[in-house]
Amino acid sequence: MLFGTSRALSGARSCHGWHWRFLSHARPQANPNHLLSLGFAFDIDGVLLHGANVLPEAKRALSILEGNNSLNRKIPYILMTNGGGVSEEDRSKQLTERLGFEITPSNFMQAHTILKSFAHKYANKPVLVLGGKRDVLRKVAKSYGLKHVYTTLDVKAWNPDVWPFHDLTPEERAAATPVDFSTTPISAIFVFHDPRNWALDVQVMIDIILSRGIIDRRRPVENAPPVELVFCNPDLQWRSEFSRPRLGQGAFREAFQGVFKALTGAPYPHVQYGKPTTPTYEFGEKMLRARIEELHGALSTGCEIQPRIYMVGDNPESDIAGANAAGWSSILVRTGVYDPADGLPTHKPTYEAENVEAAVKWAIDREIARVA
Repeated sequence: MLFGTSRALSGARSCHGWHWRFLSHARPQANPNHLLSLGFAFDIDGVLLHGANVLPEAKRALSILEGNNSLNRKIPYILMTNGGGVSEEDRSKQLTERLGFEITPSNFMQAHTILKSFAHKYANKPVLVLGGKRDVLRKVAKSYGLKHVYTTLDVKAWNPDVWPFHDLTPEERAAATPVDFSTTPISAIFVFHDPRNWALDVQVMIDIILSRGIIDRRRPVENAPPVELVFCNPDLQWRSEFSRPRLGQGAFREAFQGVFKALTGAPYPHVQYGKPTTPTYEFGEKMLRARIEELHGALSTGCEIQPRIYMVGDNPESDIAGANAAGWSSILVRTGVYDPADGLPTHKPTYEAENVEAAVKWAIDREIARVA
């Protein structure tokens, strides 16, 4: 496995007292050791946004966390999405413009952000990156430290017969990098984001895997190691502006594995990241710890604390399942994939809320009552 399970994240922290008053309601004095460790993780689609549209409750929820409370203090949070397809810097800027609050790469995590952790392993090896528009993700992968990054558009431009049922558009051809794949051994395939052309991508993946890296060989390269396969998002569906959920990267994974199993008799071994996987939640907790330190700094008296994290999401299979397994509190909102009319959620949340604003208010009230 590329990214091993890390040790439990812990460390000494210093603390000073807060006297909590939330909004206009007086609260008892709270235990500062716990209140300083409070943090939130938010899914984006179905929680803060519907496609390009901002949910009205989202701005009010973030306003509370950004200091619009009687403490005039910020409460740390990160945005933790199974989406992706662009750089963290570009997506942060887009979210800042839409939400009206500053989002930076330090508190924003996409499905493929975790790949930064081990990109050095493949820094000098040719890899195939799938998903996104044209060669956008080639640039993202290179920003992570990967030097030799190729796409299925490169393969199609090299030899159109690879998949004769698609003709490259002028824009796709302009984005392709010239390379001779008959002499370029691909060592790993990273599915960063939802592929745009499933048929082409499945065909190229199968060719590379069965040949052990050299795409046009009828027999595997002798003594070559198996090609590593990594998926970054297991979601079967995601919420958009359309009335029903859309198929996601998890559906593409199932399509690929279905074809591969039909050809070979067994699915191909792969590594899965993204919510609800353990490495993704460990990575998110590490980011949130850094955010807590960034906002609250070095405090006055030594104390050992664990972060009190609330995950707010709309998908029981990813947001809630992952949070529960990580030991976080989980809040399921009704503004996205989950619809209570369809029955009980497959994974029981700590709390069920109408929207993200109600979720934030409930969590803060709960923490204050718990430590008072």
